Amino acid sequence: MAGDQPLVLVVEDESAQREVLAYNLEAEGFRVARAADGEEAMLLVAEDRPDVIVLDWMMPRLSGIEVCRRLKLRPETRTIPVIMLSARTEEVDRVRGLETGADDYVVKPYSVVELMARVKAQLRRVRPASAGVRLEFGDIVLDAETHRVSRAGRELKLGPTEFRLLAALMERPGRVWSRESLLDRVWGRDVYVDTRTVDVHIGRLRKALTRHGGADPVRTVRGAGYALG
Repeated sequence: MAGDQPLVLVVEDESAQREVLAYNLEAEGFRVARAADGEEAMLLVAEDRPDVIVLDWMMPRLSGIEVCRRLKLRPETRTIPVIMLSARTEEVDRVRGLETGADDYVVKPYSVVELMARVKAQLRRVRPASAGVRLEFGDIVLDAETHRVSRAGRELKLGPTEFRLLAALMERPGRVWSRESLLDRVWGRDVYVDTRTVDVHIGRLRKALTRHGGADPVRTVRGAGYALG
């Protein structure tokens, strides 16, 4: 399902480099968006919020440093991890990159294998379920690798959509998800689904979670959406 695959935005003005990165990311199961310069990157981020951004420092029109600075100033994009790529090896440049808000800094020429590992590390931080991590909330355990969910030690039967909904809620306990943001995360932006569909699947998820007893952990926040806990 497209909506469940993490989206990585590759911002690189050298087309050969951009394609090598995109090819390797797609081979790892990621969706990839490509931008050839900083201005295009800003437009793409506004259109479809990526989970991780791989950003080249030296670019025409709008430098990577400036793109990073703008993203980190905005509340809606501040938390997107940015991995800065640069041929600049000086420590002062690395410090400047990290001070602008970059979450990681990789010097060119880099090993593609190492870069993939760094993308996954950032992803584990922001979307642990998509990186195959085991999530726990109270007595609920979700194992993203084996696609199993248990509560108080008893295995629960969840459909694939309910599993993805629970994974999103468990990644950010306490966060209030609007129906629209759950649709984007679970179904994908390119799929047209009515927001009421979210309510139906939340209902099924609640039923599955409380089948063997225990309080309903999913909270309805009036006029806003749903939260866990």
